[in-house]
Amino acid sequence: MCLSCCTGKIPEERRVRANDREYNEKFQYASNCIVTSKYNVITFLPVNLFEQFQEVANTYFLFLLILQLIPQISSLSWFTTIVPLVLVLSITAVKDATDDYFRHKSDNQVNNRQSQVVIHGSLQKEKWMNVRVGDIIKLENNQFVAADLLLLSSSEPHSLCYIETAELDGETNMKVRQSLSVTAELGDPNSLASFDGEVVCEPPNNKLDRFCGLLCWRDCKYPLSNHNMLLRGCVLRNTETCYGLVIFAGPDTKLMQNSGRTKFKRTSIDRLMNTLVLWIFGFMVCMGVILAVGNAVWEREVGSLFQSYLAWDLPVDNFLFSAFLSFWSYVIILNTVVPISLYVQYVCGILITPPLKQVEYIFSDKTGTLTQNIMSFSKCSINGHAYGGYTTLYTT
Repeated sequence: MCLSCCTGKIPEERRVRANDREYNEKFQYASNCIVTSKYNVITFLPVNLFEQFQEVANTYFLFLLILQLIPQISSLSWFTTIVPLVLVLSITAVKDATDDYFRHKSDNQVNNRQSQVVIHGSLQKEKWMNVRVGDIIKLENNQFVAADLLLLSSSEPHSLCYIETAELDGETNMKVRQSLSVTAELGDPNSLASFDGEVVCEPPNNKLDRFCGLLCWRDCKYPLSNHNMLLRGCVLRNTETCYGLVIFAGPDTKLMQNSGRTKFKRTSIDRLMNTLVLWIFGFMVCMGVILAVGNAVWEREVGSLFQSYLAWDLPVDNFLFSAFLSFWSYVIILNTVVPISLYVQYVCGILITPPLKQVEYIFSDKTGTLTQNIMSFSKCSINGHAYGGYTTLYTT
């Protein structure tokens, strides 16, 4: 129990009044609707292209495409670059769109779950997305907790309830929560509809094991701790019914505070490929400089002899400018040293899927404690010869 902070004024406090949506809405608290997707119909194209052009190879081929549009330096058709570039961008975009579609689908499934909310003394079904801070929710056995709730009452003796927090911390053992004794009597919708207590607590944060607050009711103040809270993502177990007051909803819940926004992921292979492409590009620039210097020398020593009947094309008027244009021409010609196929990860993913399907079982161990494994070697027989006869300890 956070008596040290609950007995005094809580910094950056959050105020929630039960059964009073009008009062709570003036604080503009977040709704219980969650969004884990990265894109929508409007933002998909610009955001996805921005993410894809963070890959050095894609940026390089876009730069190469721009060079090929300049007729003075281009010796290859722009068509040879734009087709593979668009193909790679399209395949990756389709993959990203598919992944985000399933995120939208999962969000819709969660947001449209049904919950029972106490409204005017009766229980009414509401979608999770329509639940608001200050609402009182009824939970039944094996139901997911819709938001971060202050436990008000339970059908179990001493107003206890049992929850499973596997979705929060991976632990499958039951945890016990208990309501305050002053609210334990509120066991039916009629009495809960008249409950007008106000909770003053800390602002949203990602600390799963800590909660600090006060319940102000009937001219008294009661300290609150994490022992009185039911967090979103928990599952009610071995408890027939319980009621809870919504304190944090949607993105303000501790589950979502720990999730964070969906970010553009770059693997170690991506970073390695970017580094390799930069090195290859640097090598290509060096080759272009050497060839451009050779062009300048040749134009100065030999090419000038042909000016009377084989003049430079406009706007070239001297050997230095000719070498400058030749450098960019060589950059275009040498473009194949950076294979765009390095970044067709979607195709690679399809090819690697069959070998991964051969894995039938994956064993993992999560104890949550520090352990020491000790193996004792006694003896063994290899090809008919006995080894050992003494004891050796191997510690890991």
